[in-house]
Amino acid sequence: MSTPLRTSDMSIPLCRPMCSTDIPPCVGSGAGSVQVHWVSEENYMFRLSSLRPDLLQWLQTDPIHPSVFHRVVSHWLEEELPDLSVSRQRSCLTWGIPVPSDSSHVIYVWLDALVNYLTAAGYPDPNLAPWGPATHLLGKDILRFHAIYWPAFLIAAGLPPPQKLLVHSHWTCGGTKMSKSLKNVVDPAECIRRYTKDGLRYFLLRHGAAERDCDFTHNTVCTLLNSELADALGGLLNRCTASNINPMQHFPHYHHESVPTTTHDQLHSLLKNLQKLPAEVDHWIRKFQVNKALESIDANIRRSNSFFQSQAPWKLQKGVEKEACWKDSVLYLTLESLRLYATLLLPAVPELATVALDRLGVPPNKRTLKGNSFFAATRGESCSFQGQIFGPDRGLLFPRLERSKKNTVRI
Repeated sequence: MSTPLRTSDMSIPLCRPMCSTDIPPCVGSGAGSVQVHWVSEENYMFRLSSLRPDLLQWLQTDPIHPSVFHRVVSHWLEEELPDLSVSRQRSCLTWGIPVPSDSSHVIYVWLDALVNYLTAAGYPDPNLAPWGPATHLLGKDILRFHAIYWPAFLIAAGLPPPQKLLVHSHWTCGGTKMSKSLKNVVDPAECIRRYTKDGLRYFLLRHGAAERDCDFTHNTVCTLLNSELADALGGLLNRCTASNINPMQHFPHYHHESVPTTTHDQLHSLLKNLQKLPAEVDHWIRKFQVNKALESIDANIRRSNSFFQSQAPWKLQKGVEKEACWKDSVLYLTLESLRLYATLLLPAVPELATVALDRLGVPPNKRTLKGNSFFAATRGESCSFQGQIFGPDRGLLFPRLERSKKNTVRI
């Protein structure tokens, strides 16, 4: 690591109880007015200033996501970096790690805290510490420590800096930062009881956005889960597996010749969007924007609902061969769409997606994108799901949430 510097001009602001003086008090700590006193002490300094070129070179690899935080770090590095104090005198701080070869000083956070990541990863054993490919997940309030100090420490030690930093913003409640004193902290256990584990997971992933603070209210949760899980996804599954429209309780066969001329363009557009959906979801996941991946899935679920509603298979006559074939084709297309949606949703809502796949009769070895083909029959290819019998009906996929008069939510 870079040779530390000794200095005697390190000025540190210390807050002490308010006393009668003309010096302005500090009121930003949240603990009332305290008086600021300036003291100087001798510290060890890390030569952060000398590593600015290395940090700029690392930044060119696009390691920080989302891009808004990459721009913040880039702005910080536009200016010269001051050297960083990494020790305190032992007489003032007795609990720290002693500085090697100088027991009168102890190492000060953040140096010891960040280096602890290496310890946890098994350093220096190369088999236990694959440090280069590591992705760090952190909150935006500690961005400077992880995007400036931490890579600088690693570079100075001759180790590769992190490959990726995924930075997330904060959750607020009713537009206000959560605080115990304000009593606006959200209880996750209570939320799981209200919305189920998958319901809460889906809301946080769908409504949350790493690049900006997001707000949590029970009304918002209720509205989103009702709209997307209960109505759009659950409603579509219930409609096309209902015994009155699908008395055989199976995947019907697809018939190319049954497609009405007036429906060709709509069907082509639907299939085009569905065929590119897995790649689109993968794109957003790799960019750490899960909310946009789920948004893409929801948009296609709504397209499938619109297609199903516009074709009204419940109105097609059983005695008319072409209409009966088109009814089977509409059901095949919708059921295949649901199989795709449930497969894509498995990482986000594993229990709900599993229930949907069970209902569709999808075997465990077919619940993956790898080596799996969707809508094969529309391309004239063999499709093993044609004729596949449904699994057991477990009722509503996600029951609608109802608001009580006290603005709470119940299932």
